[in-house]
Amino acid sequence: MNTSRSRDKTLTLGVLVDALTMEGAVAEVIGFLQQPEATAAPGRIVVTPNLDHAVQLRENADLRAVYADAALVLADGMPLVWASRLGARPLPQRVTGSDLTPGVLSAAPAGTRVYLLGGSEEANLAAANNVQSRYPNLVVVGRLSPPRGFERDAEWSTRIVSAITGSHAQIVILGLGAPKQELWAHQHAQRLPGTVLLCVGATIDFLAGTVKRAPRFMQVLGLEWIFRMLGDPVRLVRRYARDAWHLPGLIWYDLRARRSR
Repeated sequence: MNTSRSRDKTLTLGVLVDALTMEGAVAEVIGFLQQPEATAAPGRIVVTPNLDHAVQLRENADLRAVYADAALVLADGMPLVWASRLGARPLPQRVTGSDLTPGVLSAAPAGTRVYLLGGSEEANLAAANNVQSRYPNLVVVGRLSPPRGFERDAEWSTRIVSAITGSHAQIVILGLGAPKQELWAHQHAQRLPGTVLLCVGATIDFLAGTVKRAPRFMQVLGLEWIFRMLGDPVRLVRRYARDAWHLPGLIWYDLRARRSR
C-alpha cells in the first residue's frame, strides 16, 4: 500500500518517521491528491505519532502493520523530535496533525471534497461548518460522529465506508482517537480508493473550537502536553506517567538499532 518508501526516514523511539518539514508534509499530501492514479489507488493513510503511539507500537502488532503501510508517518510529539537529535539524522521539525490539517486544507485545489469522521456530534457539526466557511473553495461533502464502539460493528463500518465512497470524498479527516482511527483506516483503506485518510486525533475538536490548543509558546517549547494534561487530568496523567516510564527503554532501543547498522 505504501508507495513512498524512497523518502528519507529517521528512526526515533522505535518509530520510522518521514523526515519532513511541515511545508514538505503538506506538499506530499497534495501530491497524493494530484497523482494520475489517485482515484484508483487504495486510501493513503497519514499517521502522526507521539510518545504514546511509540509505546503502543511495542505491544500492538496490528498498529505496527498500519505504520508499515502508511503513506506518511509524521512526528506529532516533541519527544520524537528530541530523541531523533541523538542520532545522525535528526528530524527537521515537529509536524502535528492539528497543524497539518489546516495546512492541507489551505493548499488543496479548488473543489477538493472533504469528509469529517469523529468527534462529538456538536464538535463534528461545528468543525464541518468552520471548514466550509474558512476554506470556501473546498466542499465538505459529508460528516459523521459515529457511536462509541462502532468499530466493532461490521454493519456500522459498512455504512460509513458507503457514505464516504458515495460522497466521492478525497480527504477524510479522522478524529476517532488512537489507535482506533489508525486501525479503522487501515482495515478499510482498500475500500476507500482515491482518499487521503488523515488520522489526526483531536483535530476535529480544534477545528470546531470546542477544545483550545496550548498557547503558541508552549507548542514551540514542546510543553503542549502540560496544557492538555491540565485540561483533562483524569485521562491524561496516568497515560503520560506510563509513557514517561517507557521513554528510557525506547531511547535505548534507538541506540542499539543505530549501532547495529
